[in-house]
Amino acid sequence: MNEKNDNKGKGHIFRHKLEHWQVISILLMIYDIIAIHAAYFIALWGRFDFVYSEIQENFLYNYLHFITPYAIGCIVVFWFFKLYRSMWIYASYTELTRTIAACFITSVFHTILITVCYGRMPITYYLWGMLLQMGFILGSRFSYRLFIYQRESHRKLSASGKRVMLIGAGAAGQMILRDIQTNKKMDEQIVCVIDDNSNKWNRELSGVPIVGGRDDILSNVEKYKIDKIYFAIPSAPMQEKRDILQICNETGCELKQLPGMYQFALGQVFVSDMKEVSVEDLLGREVIRSDLSEVYEYINGKTVLVTGGGGSIGSELCRQIAMHEPRQLLIFDIYENSAYDLQLELEGKYPELDIKVLIGSVRDSRRIEQVFETYKPEIVYHAAAHKHVPLMEVSPNEAIKNNVIGTYKTAYAAMLHGCARFVLISTDKAVNPTNIMGA
Repeated sequence: MNEKNDNKGKGHIFRHKLEHWQVISILLMIYDIIAIHAAYFIALWGRFDFVYSEIQENFLYNYLHFITPYAIGCIVVFWFFKLYRSMWIYASYTELTRTIAACFITSVFHTILITVCYGRMPITYYLWGMLLQMGFILGSRFSYRLFIYQRESHRKLSASGKRVMLIGAGAAGQMILRDIQTNKKMDEQIVCVIDDNSNKWNRELSGVPIVGGRDDILSNVEKYKIDKIYFAIPSAPMQEKRDILQICNETGCELKQLPGMYQFALGQVFVSDMKEVSVEDLLGREVIRSDLSEVYEYINGKTVLVTGGGGSIGSELCRQIAMHEPRQLLIFDIYENSAYDLQLELEGKYPELDIKVLIGSVRDSRRIEQVFETYKPEIVYHAAAHKHVPLMEVSPNEAIKNNVIGTYKTAYAAMLHGCARFVLISTDKAVNPTNIMGA
């Protein structure tokens, strides 16, 4: 019996064992109580030139009787502001504003309550007490983050990782820099920054020197022994971007850039988003963009069928169509996994949109007829086709069944059911064919 009770007791202790963060929270509470006592005592002591015997008895009496209840009240307010649940190793602007707000609010209550309940204190006591309390509370939190940051920076610099030059000291560059600095697993270190804005030269971005403009790229690659260059100016005009990338290309360093403004607008700029620089990026002109406004207006309010909707081309078509409010979007594909993933993506972005995912093959006449009979699409984008030329040259019969016969059956069903517009999505079939795939 005793043994059972013993085991029960052990189980009870185990279940209530404190987590590491809870231990840290308790230690922070103890520290905060001591810090608050110290802050207002130093403020009072400083008022009398740091001579304890000179402090007036009524002021000392007020302080001693009020400070402990006040400190306990601060702990309650700090808990409400989540100062004991934050991960201070990743402390940011959010934690900073919360801490300042909590300290300011408690200090205001301190001023009001001690004056009303005990009597007026020296003005410097209120002011310096608030500032010292805020300094002690912030210092305890952010000094740890600073220590970890400095240690990681030193470790990365002394490690044999790749040395990176960052081009762009703007918001996107700051995000890339922060991602590298906070990612412990990343074996890279940004050692210098390039920016054409001369106002930023000889200054620092999160501790990294901004060493000059585009004309200084080559010299600083050699000076800092650069292995990689990250181009992080998503808003740069094409001509300017081309000029800078061509200079970078001369260095022989690995060169990467952000894919565009989309991730930056969402605040989702990470090193993993960087992509290799393509030939198009070095063109001396802007990429030609078609005016698709009439197409989008035509789609609005209509039932649209996309065959091969789960594929690389079809899925992008579906995303573009979904943005322009069709009455119904039909995604037709033989492969259910990609079609289902696309359905979840579009339903998340456009919850009001009527989306139907239909599984089937364009080779199946009955299935195609059933789709047109049931849903009566007004517009068809036919993207269902085998597109891998080397594979299809090995299996030409399958290419013909899918790309030729499948297209014929889909177009025939569209004609029978009065479809207003049938669009064949094609690249290889839109030119004079040079092989069996094109033919």
